[in-house]
Amino acid sequence: MPRIAAAALAGTAIEFYDFFVYGTAAALVFGPLFFPTFSPLAGTLAAFATFGVGFVARPLGSVLFGHIGDRHGRRPVLLASLLLTGASTVAVGCLPAYGTIGVAAPLLLVGLRFLQGLGLGGEWGGAVLLTAEHAPARRRVLWSSFPQVGPALGFLLANGVVLALSSALSDARFAQWGWRVPFWAASVLALVGLWLRSSLAESPRFLELGDRARVPLAEVVRDHWRLVLLTAGALAVGYALFYAVSTWSLAYGTERLGVDRGVMLACVMAAVVVQGALTPVVALLGDRYGRRPLCLAGCAAASVWMFPMVALLATGEPLPMFLGFLGAMLAFITMFAVIAAYLPELFEPRVRCTGAAVGYNLGGVLGGALTPIVATALAEQGGRVPWGVAAYLTAVALLSLGCFALLPETRPAPAGAAVGAAPV
Repeated sequence: MPRIAAAALAGTAIEFYDFFVYGTAAALVFGPLFFPTFSPLAGTLAAFATFGVGFVARPLGSVLFGHIGDRHGRRPVLLASLLLTGASTVAVGCLPAYGTIGVAAPLLLVGLRFLQGLGLGGEWGGAVLLTAEHAPARRRVLWSSFPQVGPALGFLLANGVVLALSSALSDARFAQWGWRVPFWAASVLALVGLWLRSSLAESPRFLELGDRARVPLAEVVRDHWRLVLLTAGALAVGYALFYAVSTWSLAYGTERLGVDRGVMLACVMAAVVVQGALTPVVALLGDRYGRRPLCLAGCAAASVWMFPMVALLATGEPLPMFLGFLGAMLAFITMFAVIAAYLPELFEPRVRCTGAAVGYNLGGVLGGALTPIVATALAEQGGRVPWGVAAYLTAVALLSLGCFALLPETRPAPAGAAVGAAPV
């Protein structure tokens, strides 16, 4: 289990590094580079729109790679998704700006972002299923939480590289070529990830399947559509929290509040460090007390913290901003530390890779793709404190709370039998 968990964590960290480095670049430099004819606000919105394209592609990736995972195994998904995401990320770093090739630049940017999202849409399902289906039932949440640490590590790595470059280079040099370096680094990371994953064994639960679904998506739509919609709505708040903190706040803090870019990145990264470190701890609580209670607690905490978080952000001071971000990340991880075990347990094994991944990535469209765009537009309409953003995030939290309330508990009973779902 340690070897499997480590390989899953490393792979998700690398793929989310690819995904997050784009989000950071979209917040900091993509507007003037790829949309220079737009006003500053419109350029930021356009850059965030290309960011959202990756989330739109993720459910499509979950369908494509979910089919492979349910028909041919979880292991091929891990290798193919990592290769696709890594190649498209490197290509973004080689893309000429608008000033060189004109309108082709933003069009190619959108296409490459779509491929990034397609690869990441398959990554999560393959990584968590391979880990969850190897793990012992009484410690399934703990072992499955290690791939969930990957996004935090990927975010820290992506933003650490950007922070180092932006500190070492002038604004002009960073905008000219410095922003490309993190994208080029993805080539080395992808090769490391492929090496780590090439020796993993296939999931024993998949090998035990006698009757595999011919068209997994058709079965999911026919027999599990309600479950997919509930999981998508339930997970929307997690995405909204994470990208409000990691993407929208960077643009808002630097452009509207005039906070130094390095200070903003440092505040966000400090909160994410705590989030990543606490993930296995919260996962142990999920093994002991159940998955659903923690998800409900995380949603409830998010619903009462959004107004204080926005008020703390609006101060523009490092410590209050960090505390605001930290509260949001703690609410986030209370839910997402257990999700990697919870979602697979909700779906039957023959369509698990497709069902869990589609629900997870549809939640990304609802919470992740829209949040930076909606928050930027709402912040523009308000004063120094963007209360409209807080109201929007609170509404998303309440929606997710209602969806989690309608889902069953799946924690295995003492004898090892699953409660409310098929055993993993």
